[in-house]
Amino acid sequence: MLFPTLEFALFFFLLFPLYWLVKDKSVLRKGLLIVASYFFYGYWDVRFIFLLFLSSLINWLVGLKAEKRLILALGVGLNLSILFFFKYADFLIRSLNNLLLQQGREILLKPMGLILPVGISFFTFQGISYIVDVHRGDTEKRSRFSDILLYISFFPQLVAGPILRSDVFLPQIDRTPDPSSLNIGFALRKIFSGLFKKIVIANYLASLAADPAFLNPGDYGSWELLFAAYAYGVQIFCDFSAYSDIAIGVANLLGFHFPENFDKPYRSSSLKEFWRRWHISLSSWLRDYLYIPLGGSRKGKGRTYLNLFLTMLLGGIWHGAGWNFVLWGCIHGFWLIGERLIIKKSASTMTGRLVGRIITFHVVTAAWIFFRAPDFPLALNYFQGLFAFRPGWTMITPFTGLLLFIGIALHFIPPQWEKGLENGINRLSAFFTALFSGLYFILLQILAPEGMAPFIYFQF
Repeated sequence: MLFPTLEFALFFFLLFPLYWLVKDKSVLRKGLLIVASYFFYGYWDVRFIFLLFLSSLINWLVGLKAEKRLILALGVGLNLSILFFFKYADFLIRSLNNLLLQQGREILLKPMGLILPVGISFFTFQGISYIVDVHRGDTEKRSRFSDILLYISFFPQLVAGPILRSDVFLPQIDRTPDPSSLNIGFALRKIFSGLFKKIVIANYLASLAADPAFLNPGDYGSWELLFAAYAYGVQIFCDFSAYSDIAIGVANLLGFHFPENFDKPYRSSSLKEFWRRWHISLSSWLRDYLYIPLGGSRKGKGRTYLNLFLTMLLGGIWHGAGWNFVLWGCIHGFWLIGERLIIKKSASTMTGRLVGRIITFHVVTAAWIFFRAPDFPLALNYFQGLFAFRPGWTMITPFTGLLLFIGIALHFIPPQWEKGLENGINRLSAFFTALFSGLYFILLQILAPEGMAPFIYFQF
């Protein structure tokens, strides 16, 4: 089930009043959210609700004894084994077969044709964070299975994040939600902005620029390929941050408060700053559960550089089974190391920050080419086309240029403008809030391209 669809609107329209009717009854309230979350996930493919249930069961049982190192290791191993099987088994089989064919030997195994369950990387990381936090004493173990069922499956962030920590989410399900504490203006601002970024900016830039260029880069001129690379950078930001925005807004309407997942990443003046602003829940997860346990920066410069590289390499592998994702992670790892070697202090002048933003944006954009390309050879063809100086301008139109400009301009909207919009919505009566929301959704449907592409991060 996709957020910007009539199906989700009807789903939430039915859930919202039911939820607030049973808000004082803890068992009913949690049960309703669990049933709704499993329906939301099963709407895509009912078979995989059993996998979601299995993940919850494993992490609940491990959490009960997670203070024991052996039990914790078993739990982490089971989580990663499930993720590895669905995400990487066929990739390894194909890689082995290619190696055997190059050596003139027979193929041993055929790929299994596994379907990647939507959101498996996200709910797996949530499960791991719960049992690790219980082991560390950072969160209390939960004896009630229903608590972990809800934590792993809560529908707003289930399939594409943000990745929630148990110490953020679980205490919220223990409290009776208070409708008077809802910030309708904040929730609707997040939902409205998310829908606009996804339906208008991301979908049009995908269909008019990024998708055609990455399908066959040889058909386009060098300036068009450069434009399409920029377009994909804006597309993936608008697409992914849109899901997080809508998830945060929808959860807020149910009385839950999620941390921000994106903080204007393309205004970063270094790659280090970029990763503090981009997909914050993943970058903080990698820091707390991988980089720091590896030793972080506590064991000398050489070990720090190695830990940075391994963290970004594994972050690349987390995103997908392909050598292009491996290289994407390597680019980020090497550049982070290079920044530490070359830049001793952050640029504090306006000119220094501007130069840093331009360089960082182009490093990130170049890495996105490997991330977006369906395979490594096509990524190389894309770069060859960029530097071939072929003519061609048809892709670059006033409309696509305007979308690209808006996508970048979103990073420089003053916070007080956002707050002003929230306050304006909060001052409206319930009737005018509903009327304004309805008119906005109708306008988006008029502006939207035909069809509704899935969110990019569903594939991860």
